[in-house]
Amino acid sequence: MEKRLVLVGDAKSFMVSSISKELKDNGFKVIQSSCNINALNAIQDRPSVFLVYIDDFGEMNDLFIYLKDSTLEGDISLSIIGSQNDIDRVRSLMPNTPLAASFLRPVNVKEMALAMEKVMVAEDERMQNKKILVVDDDGTMLRTIKSWLEGHYQVFMVNSGMAAITFLAKNKVDLILLDYEMPVTTGPQVLEMLRSEPTTAHIPVMFLTNKSDKTSVMAAVDLKPEKYLLKTMKPMEVLRSINEYFEKEKAKSY
Repeated sequence: MEKRLVLVGDAKSFMVSSISKELKDNGFKVIQSSCNINALNAIQDRPSVFLVYIDDFGEMNDLFIYLKDSTLEGDISLSIIGSQNDIDRVRSLMPNTPLAASFLRPVNVKEMALAMEKVMVAEDERMQNKKILVVDDDGTMLRTIKSWLEGHYQVFMVNSGMAAITFLAKNKVDLILLDYEMPVTTGPQVLEMLRSEPTTAHIPVMFLTNKSDKTSVMAAVDLKPEKYLLKTMKPMEVLRSINEYFEKEKAKSY
């Protein structure tokens, strides 16, 4: 396991320097960055584990909006260091995204480094899981499905068909859960675009829909998705359907 993380904070800060040194002494490869979003985006081969040192929350507001989007999409594991008020504000901003770890300032750097070892192990296990992209224009539905599947799969989320196409141009996934009824670009239209491109044509797709009438079901089935999942299904039914699909695919490889 390669222990790489992004440490976000003022590089001139004594505490940030102490944190960086302790992590390096414990075998971490530390990539330091300011809270500037452009600086974060410029990091080559960026690791998924982020540790943010909060000195002034007000100056980091844009950063946390950016990190909120990243964590919802499933891109990163986020840990923070700050005052209790800082930690509470982050949790309020990200109510549906659990922090990998949080540390009160002033932080005990040795205890922090040991805790980040556990964060790294958990993230390494998560990264071994199959990758699922959920596409739905309903933010509540996105977060709900993510909560059902995370812990079993890597879950990424986008809220439109075109956002899915953009995401897939840079990322590989093992399965797409695609909302059938979306504005602007519908699920069937997205599926048609995916199948027209060699790089995405092979990705299995399961439709998500609220419609269970025979006409709607037959229209969706005619497009030959892997499955047709009703949004009214219970969480364990959705998870079981996905598990069964991957188990069948695994059996084919033997």
